[in-house]
Amino acid sequence: MTEYVGAIDQGTTSSRFILFDRTGEIVSVAQKEHKQIYPKPGWVEHDPVEIWRNTAEVIAGALEQKGLSQTDLAGVGITNQRETTILWDRRSGEPLYNAMVWQDTRVDERVAAYARNGGQDRFRAQTGLPLASYFSALKLQWILDNVPDARAKAESGDAIFGTIDTWVLWNLTGGIDGGLHATDVTNASRTQLMGLASLDWDDSLLDAFNIPRAVLPKIVSSSEVYGSAQLKALRDVPVAGILGDQQAALVGQTCFSEGEVKNTYGTGCFLLMNIGTKPRESTAGLITTVAYQLGSEPARYSLEGSIAITGALVQWLRDNLGIIETSSDVERLAREAGDNGDVYFVPAFSGLYAPHWKESARGVIVGLTRYANRNHIARAVLEATAYQTREVLEAMEKDSGIAIKELRADGGMVANEFLMQFQSDILDVPVVRPKISETTALGAAYAAGLAVGYWSSAEELRRNWAEDKRWVSGMEEKERSELYASWQKAVTRSFDWISAG
Repeated sequence: MTEYVGAIDQGTTSSRFILFDRTGEIVSVAQKEHKQIYPKPGWVEHDPVEIWRNTAEVIAGALEQKGLSQTDLAGVGITNQRETTILWDRRSGEPLYNAMVWQDTRVDERVAAYARNGGQDRFRAQTGLPLASYFSALKLQWILDNVPDARAKAESGDAIFGTIDTWVLWNLTGGIDGGLHATDVTNASRTQLMGLASLDWDDSLLDAFNIPRAVLPKIVSSSEVYGSAQLKALRDVPVAGILGDQQAALVGQTCFSEGEVKNTYGTGCFLLMNIGTKPRESTAGLITTVAYQLGSEPARYSLEGSIAITGALVQWLRDNLGIIETSSDVERLAREAGDNGDVYFVPAFSGLYAPHWKESARGVIVGLTRYANRNHIARAVLEATAYQTREVLEAMEKDSGIAIKELRADGGMVANEFLMQFQSDILDVPVVRPKISETTALGAAYAAGLAVGYWSSAEELRRNWAEDKRWVSGMEEKERSELYASWQKAVTRSFDWISAG
């Protein structure tokens, strides 16, 4: 009898393979970082070949740790950094260009040009998304327009497009030897090319963005058997689940009921609320997106607030400024500060996402005096995550009409006790960390496990969820209001640094 389900978790900074048992406990994990490529200011790229090579290595590594083989696995799921865009040659398997990462802002001028004809919400009714550099359509358009022969190859079907899930699936199931060219509804909903209600590529959107249909993958559900892995370490294991990383965390947190909310603290920060089987257009600066679709069941939708820079700001503090040696040092420095020194850090490195959607914003540090030191900078870095989360939470409550009573938190930053306590303080609601914090990979495993019958139902998955720790606010309302008012003032200082094209 097969004992485990595997999850490929291909993130913005690393690739992981995690094995889970029936209770959702982690059995084995292997991880490897990949290079971040910054050719120009605002340009962010990854090497797709490196990503696939690392993915294959961590799959083998996680199995070897426990002396396991493919026969021990019931299935494997994929979860991935969303919107990141790849175009590759169907025959050679070679990318025509580096992966354009979701954070990349080189298409800002294209965003502005489209917005001049119909406004920033020109495609929101069809896609649930505002015009922004964040999504895949304009990234793919840029590659087609700027890489020699890319458009001709795309129109003939010799070059094919995918977000990271599609690239991993194609390579995992054979690559140039019959690899599957598909994406699930959650990732397709982030391209700005899929109709949110139809769950299919929309001809009017393809025409508007000048994208040939021949380049696009097949859209499938988030939980079904797509095919079998051909990679040696996973030979013949069913590949049966795909979810964009934030939707995977929603599933991993078992937020299967309307009104349930989770926040993932990773490279960016992403707050999602399950809103049921009918999409709802946001009026408060949020995204409407597909939450998941389990097999033939109706798709579920969510409101989402996306924050571009949270955990990445800690990395920036480490790698660009050298203020800390390891990411974990930031908590110690923040505590040593004693207070924030009236220092606020607005990390609009790629513009501001929800609820502002200001492409022309850029990062600022405000409130500096001779009193401020590196401890205050470190504290401002962590507090920025909590303030941005509050902005999104308030927009979500406005859109949904639901007052959020607690926040389920997951992702790498939930290990930071200072941040979790400050998050509860500034929200004035409890913040809850689950026993299994790797909910993104767990969600992909759940999707795959449901498809192959390893788990029987969503209710069985709910029984796996357990609370690890709860933080409750201890801050007075006067202090909370004053801090948040100062943050809001700081945010306005980041506006309009870049002139729109």
